[in-house]
Amino acid sequence: MKVVLAEKPSVARDLAGFLGARARRDGYLEGEGYQVTWAFGHLVTLQEPDDYDSTLKRWTLEALPIVPDVFRLKLTGDDRARQQFEVVKGLMLAADELICATDAGREGELIFRYIVEMAKCTDKPISRLWLSSLTEIAIRDAFSKLRPGSDYDSLHDAARSRSEADWIVGMNATRAYTVRYGRSGVLWSVGRVQTPVLALIARRDDEIRHFVSEPWFEVRTRYREVVFNYRGDRFSKEDDAKQLVALIVDKSFTVDRVEGKEEKVPPPQLFDLTALQREMNTRYGISAADTLNKAQALYEGKAITYPRTDSRYLTSDMRASMPALFRKIAASYKDAVDGLDLAKLSASARIFADNKVTDHHAIIPTGRPPRDSTDRRVYDAIVIRTIAVFYPPCKKDVTIVDGRVEGVKFRARGVRVTDPGWTALYPKPKAGDKDSDAEQELPRFERGEMGEHTPEIKKGETRPPPHFTENSLLGAMETAGKLVEEEHLKEALKARGLGTPATRAAIIETLLRRRYIRRDKNTLTVTDLGRYLVALIQDPILKSAELTGEWEAKLKAIEGGELARDVFMGEIGAFTDAFLANGDASRFDGARIGGCPRCGADVIEGRRAYGCSKWKEGCEYVLQKDYESHEIQPRQASELLQRRISLRPVRVGEQPSILCLTDAGRVLHVAQPAREHQKAPPKAKRKAPAAPKPKRNGAAKTSEGACCPLCNAPMIERDKSYSCSAHRTGCRFVIWKEIAGKKITKPMAMKLLTKGKTQVLKGFRSKSDKKFDARLKLEDGCVGFEFE
Repeated sequence: MKVVLAEKPSVARDLAGFLGARARRDGYLEGEGYQVTWAFGHLVTLQEPDDYDSTLKRWTLEALPIVPDVFRLKLTGDDRARQQFEVVKGLMLAADELICATDAGREGELIFRYIVEMAKCTDKPISRLWLSSLTEIAIRDAFSKLRPGSDYDSLHDAARSRSEADWIVGMNATRAYTVRYGRSGVLWSVGRVQTPVLALIARRDDEIRHFVSEPWFEVRTRYREVVFNYRGDRFSKEDDAKQLVALIVDKSFTVDRVEGKEEKVPPPQLFDLTALQREMNTRYGISAADTLNKAQALYEGKAITYPRTDSRYLTSDMRASMPALFRKIAASYKDAVDGLDLAKLSASARIFADNKVTDHHAIIPTGRPPRDSTDRRVYDAIVIRTIAVFYPPCKKDVTIVDGRVEGVKFRARGVRVTDPGWTALYPKPKAGDKDSDAEQELPRFERGEMGEHTPEIKKGETRPPPHFTENSLLGAMETAGKLVEEEHLKEALKARGLGTPATRAAIIETLLRRRYIRRDKNTLTVTDLGRYLVALIQDPILKSAELTGEWEAKLKAIEGGELARDVFMGEIGAFTDAFLANGDASRFDGARIGGCPRCGADVIEGRRAYGCSKWKEGCEYVLQKDYESHEIQPRQASELLQRRISLRPVRVGEQPSILCLTDAGRVLHVAQPAREHQKAPPKAKRKAPAAPKPKRNGAAKTSEGACCPLCNAPMIERDKSYSCSAHRTGCRFVIWKEIAGKKITKPMAMKLLTKGKTQVLKGFRSKSDKKFDARLKLEDGCVGFEFE
């Protein structure tokens, strides 16, 4: 008996229908020598740390790093999923051959291999079914080309490496930052991919927040109702622009050159998943996750090919099948298909390129209409794009006219579309500025002609970069944060992206769900909680989009058999050790202020600011002492410059805030995290010891009901003080048990903490050994005297 395992029940039904396995059983379909069963996505996952060692239920820094020698698996999901696994396991144990029919990609391979391993069936013969579509023709073709499972061992190695790497980095980083900084009951979730994406958004918001607009003035002139732009740079001062206008006013305009040429704009390429998500977000505001869900539904409905692809090309052997595809979709898209000559379809390398198709080709329709007609926007976009790539280019006549006035040079540019080509399939763009030289139609000009003109000054201001949309963020993730314009650079960097086309939408949704970012209409911005986390992460490596992109490229290399899995996992272990070391609070040096964010030199204190010690060499970095009416003390300046965050709350506005330092070295404040945010896991309960252990010197016990006035963490009693329990993360609040020669009892300390001051206490002694009476008072987080 051959057992076929699909990833979802709907796919299993399609495969069973083709194979003739029509007898329904509990959790599978049977017939014609096949048993077709299914998973519900991930039925098996990696075990948690406390599954290896129960003592790891308690989160401590001493237990890190946690890196299992051999990763173990466990069942996941609800009772229904567990029951289905038992069905799958029973079928596999009795099978003669296993056929992997999960999604054809990294995650699909991992789902199958984990289930086989958990079922203890790794010694069974395995074949791989590689599907790009669920049509009957595609299924028949895939079964005729079954390959040994061992051919996909490299894909499995990459999938397992990704899974284990995310476990190691995410588990260790989340525990480290939560233990160090989660004292308000906040769980800080840190991930190998999600954290660099969060840092990208925070960095963009910083640029916008601190952007200072500057005015600009552009000189242009009108000749024969055509706008000619000055060919020099814009002016930053209006007087300079007016001086230029004064030189040319009432002088004749002369045409020096008239040049015309034809420009061709080729059609866009076919969709991969990321390009489809960006298109739908730009045109309709549909989120990346919703686009993926709709595309997956279309795939399972046999309307489109496999959507989780990173290729925008087709294989050369698909060329012959394209006319038949267009004939199938012509009934619903007659006007668009009528523009094609099906006998002479393009064979351009922008469409067909075998060397640019790896696991899957670009997304195209199958010719079968979708079952659900309530929202066809994703399907329509795929169909129109597939037709458009075979259309001729858009042709334009471009005319450039150069002129001058008293030696001052001007230029006008006009564009006229002579053949819309593929653009006829898309809505015309909205008309922009009527005075835009790119949109104006030019009359016929003759070289040497002269006439009157009207100069003018156009005013404007520089604008900050726009907030990320899902479209622009997906583009940044695709190129590992390298926002470039050149297409060849984008193509070269594509293999170094953050995440994969199939996971990018989930990363964005995870950040939204954890409230690290917010979605406002179509823009994505960082929340105070997200900004707080970015500031907490001291090691820039953990926030590096480029480095994480390189890791994705290495996973690709593992898939291709070009890199050993052990080498990659060794790098992950070294990376984990590095960020755990760099994030250690003990690395803080209270004896120095810190390093300059721009050049790395020491920062020194001045009367009104902290500045770079290399100011004579030209570094202009300055950290002002006054921020929103709050004076930044040297200790805070040291924390900001060394850790990028000062954990001592300050009052900015109406609520306690935390000061952070951006990558550019600018100070900003964020709200102190609320207690009700994702709560950290409770520490494991310990059994009471058989006999009380003697108290060690310096051991601490909690001062019940008292919290630190600086950071709100619990206070603890020590041998010589009542101290903040968050002392390891930088809070230095303390009430000494002896102040000015007087013993401070616990009731006195508790009253000081809860009321802000004590009653008048007698018996203090000054430095000159004179007795005095005073109250102890809390002021700005410090203990001082208040005299009657």
